[in-house]
Amino acid sequence: MTGLPTILLVDDEEHSLAAMRMALEDDFDCLTAANADDAMRLMEAHFVQAIFCDQRMPGKTGVEFLADVRDRWPDTVRIIITGYTETNDMIAAINEAGIYQFLTKPWHPDQLMMAAKNAAQLFQLAREHDRLSLEMRFLGKTAESKVEARRRTLREGFGFERILRAPNSPMNAAVELARQVASFDVPVLITGEAGTGKDIMARAMHYASLRSDQSFYELNCAGLPDDVLKLEVLGAKKGAVPGQPNTRIGLLQKASRGTLFLNGVDTLSPQMQLVLLRVATEGSFEPIGGTETLTTNTRLITGSHSDLSVAVSDGAFRSDLYYALATTELAMPPLRSRMEDLDILSRHILGDLAGEHSKPVDGLSKLALEFLGNYDWPGNLPELTNELTRMLILSQEPRLGPELISRHILQADPSVSFRPDPREADLLVSEGTLKERIEAIEARILRETLTRLKWNKSRAADELGLSRVGLRSKLDRYGVQQPGKTKAPEDED
Repeated sequence: MTGLPTILLVDDEEHSLAAMRMALEDDFDCLTAANADDAMRLMEAHFVQAIFCDQRMPGKTGVEFLADVRDRWPDTVRIIITGYTETNDMIAAINEAGIYQFLTKPWHPDQLMMAAKNAAQLFQLAREHDRLSLEMRFLGKTAESKVEARRRTLREGFGFERILRAPNSPMNAAVELARQVASFDVPVLITGEAGTGKDIMARAMHYASLRSDQSFYELNCAGLPDDVLKLEVLGAKKGAVPGQPNTRIGLLQKASRGTLFLNGVDTLSPQMQLVLLRVATEGSFEPIGGTETLTTNTRLITGSHSDLSVAVSDGAFRSDLYYALATTELAMPPLRSRMEDLDILSRHILGDLAGEHSKPVDGLSKLALEFLGNYDWPGNLPELTNELTRMLILSQEPRLGPELISRHILQADPSVSFRPDPREADLLVSEGTLKERIEAIEARILRETLTRLKWNKSRAADELGLSRVGLRSKLDRYGVQQPGKTKAPEDED
C-alpha cells in the first residue's frame, strides 16, 4: 500500500517519460503512456489525480486528449508540457481542455516537482470543496427548502415515508433511530429476519444523509461464492478474470462518495470478512489482479439476518469486523410483531397490485384482516405480498373476503383475539390429552372450512363427510360460531 497520489505522464519520447518519472517517483505513483490511446486506457483503470501531457504527439495532440479527459474526469488536474509558447495556442488550450498550467521545455526537476505537488493539492482541495458545498447545501437550508426537499424525497419514494407504519407501530423506534444517525457519516448495521425491509431502511438512510446527491448501491451477499463477491465488490483488472476481457469497476469504486449497502454479511466466509474489515477500517482494497491499493470514500451500511453478536460469541464472525460495522445497530421487527401495521401495509400492497394487474380492488374485509392478523408470517413482507397477490387474482369482487385466504392461514379463530393463542401455536407439541389435542385440531379444521366456503353448512358438511346434524353438533360442542352472529340459523344453506 503506497498511499501516494497517482499521476499520469504522457509523452511519445521514451527519454522524456523516464526523466519525468525519475523526478517524481519518490513522491508520486507514476503511470506512463506513449500516446493518447494508451493514456485513456490507463485513465479508465486507475484513479488519476493529475496529468502531465506533451502537446505534440502522433495521433491526438495533448490538448485534444486533455479535452476528452476534461469531459470524462473533470476533477483531474491537466498540465501541458510544450516547447512552444504561442499566445493563440495557449488560449485555445485553456478554452478547450481547461489547462491548469503550462510547462515549457526544457524543464527543471524542481519545477516539475512543484507543479506536481500543486496539482495534487488542487485536486484534494477541489474534492474538499465539493464535500463542504454539499454540507452547506443541506445544513444551510431554510424551512421552505427543507419542505421542498422532503416532498421531492417523498415523490421519489426513497425516504422514510416509504416505511409504512401505524402511529403505535414497533417500527417507529427503529425509524426514529435511523433518522438520528442518517446524517452522521458512520457505519450502520441493520439486523432482522429476511423480508423485514432492511434494504428499504438502508436506502431511506442514504437519502436522508449528506450523500443523498451521490449514488446508492446494494448487494445481497447471501448465497454468493467468494469469487463472485470479490468481482462485484472489489472489481477486477483487465484479463484477471476469465470471461472479463475489460477492466471491471467494483461497487466500492462506484459507490465512492455515496453509500453501499451489503446485506447478508452474516453469511460471509472468513476470507471475505477479512476483505471487508480492511475496507471498514482503512477504506482501502485491491481489485482482483491488481497490484496497487485503491481507496474508497463510500459509506458502509450492512445487513444481517441473524444476531451477529451471537455469531461473534460462537466464533463464526470476527469481533473486530463486528465492532467496525456496528457503530450504530438497528433492529428491524418481524411482521408478526407489527400487527398494528397490517392494515396500512395491506392497503398499500393491494393498491400497487391493483395497478400492476389492472384489477380494481376495494381492500380487505374486516374479517379477512383479522384472519391475516392471526398468522405469524415467517416469510414477513414477501409472504404477505404473495398472499395478497393470490387473493386478488382469485377474487370475484372488489372487496376481498376471508374465503380467499390460504388454508394454512385460516387456522385460528379471528373472533377470539388478533393474536393466536400460544397454547395452539403447535398442537403436535402442546400439552393436553390426545382427545383434547384432536378436538383442537377439529375445531381449526371446522373454522377453516366454513370460512373458505362462506359459512355454507351444506357444502361444508359434504366436504367433511358429515351430516348437517353431525356438523351442527360439532359446532355446538366446540363453540365455533360465525363471526358477528351469536347463533347460526338452523336452515342456513
